[in-house]
Amino acid sequence: MKKNKPAFKRILLKVSGEALMGEKEFGIDSNILSKFASEIGEIHKYGIEIGIVIGGGNIYRGVENSSDGVDKVTGDQMGMLATIINGLALQSALEHHGVFTRLMSPIKMEEMAEPFIRRRAIRHLEKGRVVIFGAGTGNPYFTTDSAAALRAMEINADVIIKGTRVNGVYDRDPEKHKNAVMYHEISYQDVLEKNLKVMDLTAITLCKENLMPIIVFNFNKSGNLQRLLQGQKVGTFVHAKAKKINK
Repeated sequence: MKKNKPAFKRILLKVSGEALMGEKEFGIDSNILSKFASEIGEIHKYGIEIGIVIGGGNIYRGVENSSDGVDKVTGDQMGMLATIINGLALQSALEHHGVFTRLMSPIKMEEMAEPFIRRRAIRHLEKGRVVIFGAGTGNPYFTTDSAAALRAMEINADVIIKGTRVNGVYDRDPEKHKNAVMYHEISYQDVLEKNLKVMDLTAITLCKENLMPIIVFNFNKSGNLQRLLQGQKVGTFVHAKAKKINK
């Protein structure tokens, strides 16, 4: 990244657990993990304060797996633990790149993660530490999308940046439909009305009510995160009043 002023001072980066799988069917691809840590480390050098919420879908999908005989609450609790596993892996990878981190959890597990305390999290960010928020909200029935929206509000982030495997928000799943059309800019209301899978309904509503902008981009494309934080047009910008829906 060139040494120009970054577009945002404090961000909340949301990364899905599936993004860590790479070409694997489950688990963590060490090459992908190292690549993500390297890119996060690069933007951290320029004074950007970074909070991260990471999913656990590469290990266990919680409610979606409730048909396997595990009740929904227990399944979600298992999903929360999966995010801690991913958080520990990302923490280790970041520290191998020389980035000081803190893993925080709303569920008590002091031997592995600090308890989530809002003021402490903000202080870590101010001191230049990357803060990884694990275990979702600590409650069943809430996704890590909702956790990302909640944590973004709590730490007063400038924006939620959601890293995915596709280039942005589309009118249909681009991995299933070759003729899917990408939106470069869209409002919260249009996302809700069109039932676009940007984030879940709770997360989008929370962002809409608190005017928290969202940028959805392809994290697997090298350099995208740096370009985005330089102010270049990358991915889809979701905010209160899109002048028009650009396709």
